[in-house]
Parts: sequence; C-alpha cells; structure tokens
Amino acid sequence: MIKIALTGGDGLVGSKIVEILKSDENFDIHLILEQQMDITNRESVFNTLKGLNFDVFLHLAAYTNVDKAEIEKEKARKINVEGTRNVFDAVRSMNKNFVYISTDFVFDGKMQKTPFFEDSKPNPISYYGLTKYEGEKIVNGNGTIIRIAYPYRTKFDNKPDLVRNIKSLLEQGKFLSMVTDSLIVPTFIDDIAYALKKFLLSKNFKPEIFHLVGTQALSPYECGKIIARTFDLDDSLIKPITYEEYFKGKAKRPRFSDIKSSNNNFCKMGGFEETVFKFKDEFK
Repeated sequence: MIKIALTGGDGLVGSKIVEILKSDENFDIHLILEQQMDITNRESVFNTLKGLNFDVFLHLAAYTNVDKAEIEKEKARKINVEGTRNVFDAVRSMNKNFVYISTDFVFDGKMQKTPFFEDSKPNPISYYGLTKYEGEKIVNGNGTIIRIAYPYRTKFDNKPDLVRNIKSLLEQGKFLSMVTDSLIVPTFIDDIAYALKKFLLSKNFKPEIFHLVGTQALSPYECGKIIARTFDLDDSLIKPITYEEYFKGKAKRPRFSDIKSSNNNFCKMGGFEETVFKFKDEFK
C-alpha cells in the first residue's frame, strides 16, 4: 500500500484526485486541510508533517486567481513560493517523495514552431505564472513536477471551470465573447487523476517533469462551439473576439499555450472533443 499525504485535496483538481485514489485499495490517503496546517508558517508545516507516516507527498495547495495575483502579490508569493518551500523542505528532511502540481502558465505562450514540452524553457508573463515557476525551481532536481492545463470536471460547487461556466451561461441564453486567435489545452480532471494514479503505482519517483494534459490545442472560441454542440445549446450566442481585446486590463495569459508531453508514456490522455462527451455522460 502506498501512503499518500497531500495539501489542496479539497480543491477543484485535488478533490477528484482524492476521490479516485480513495476508491483504490492500493492507496492510503491522508488529506491535510488548510485549517490543519498553514503552509506559509514553517513551524506549523514541520510540526504537522513530522507526526505523519507517508511515502509520497502531493502538493496541490496554491493561490490560483490569475488576475488577483497581480494585485495580491505578497499573498500569492507567500502561498505559492514560501509555502511550497516550507512543505518541500519538511518532506525532504523526512527523505520522502515529493510531487508538485504546476501549470502551463509557467510558459510565455509565444507563437513557436513546436508545442511546449517538458524540456521547454519556462518564461512566465503573469505574476501567478512567476510564482508557480519559482515553486518549480525549489523542487526541480529533487522531486516530481506535474504540469496541468485548463482543468475541468463534471461537478464542483466551490469553483467554476471553463466548461461548466460556458455551459451555464449558454443555458441562461447569455452572449459570450470568446477568443479566436489563441490556443489552450482543456484537460478533463478525471484524466489527470487516473494518470496520476498510474504514475504513483509505478513508484517511479525520479526528479522529472510530466505534462498531464489533454491532446487537443484549440482556441477558446472553438471550445465554446464544441460545448454548445455537445449539449445542444445555441452556439450563435458565442461571439468572436481577439486575444488583445478580451484580455485588455487583465493579467496576461499565455496566448498560444499549446502544451504537450513527451514524458507521459504511462497513461493516454483524451482530446477535448472526446472528453467533453465523457463530461456529458457523467453530468447526467
């Protein structure tokens, strides 16, 4: 049995990972909630973790509000950088395996001939992306880094995501402006959770980077059209807009975030058109 301890297990991605792992008798899960351990308090982290028996630590807790991070820089840094350093140092002092969940926002998203792979050079253009990259640099070479992109899932009341947000607005008959001249890779969270499960079962905890992402890079506009068709909603409500127009006055996002994996040889990930149908079946 693999003993897993994790932060962020009540979040959008983490709660699905917990659900999937708990259903497998090969795992023993210890969820560490925010009220149990303040990751920005080094003493709290060391005192909490020294009393736990685990084999692998999954660090999912993060400050993820991209726009607010430009204003709340100190808070974002305390959580994403100092918090990661505290947890990583405590886990390393116990000689345990560490897995850090990161993001495609560590890349600049500039137009290039090839997608962003695991060995592509990060160059974040938002403060959120910068703090996640700073977290990566703490872990790199001594732990596993897993990058994900635009995660979405069927049900999660505490936080919206790309698919549920678009679906809800279209059902209300509201017009949407969606970007036509950029690329994103929406990823079904179930795929992330099952891929992570396979990775953990392999016990191959080398200090590597993995991209657990979907297989289709699409414009947000194309994503909206696919969601509308899948749920028989009115796609004429979706109006085209340029990247520059849409993000005027907002934090910068990677424009051409075509992210792929060359290291994930253990679990097949789905494309958006495929996984959105799985989403529809689960939603029922």
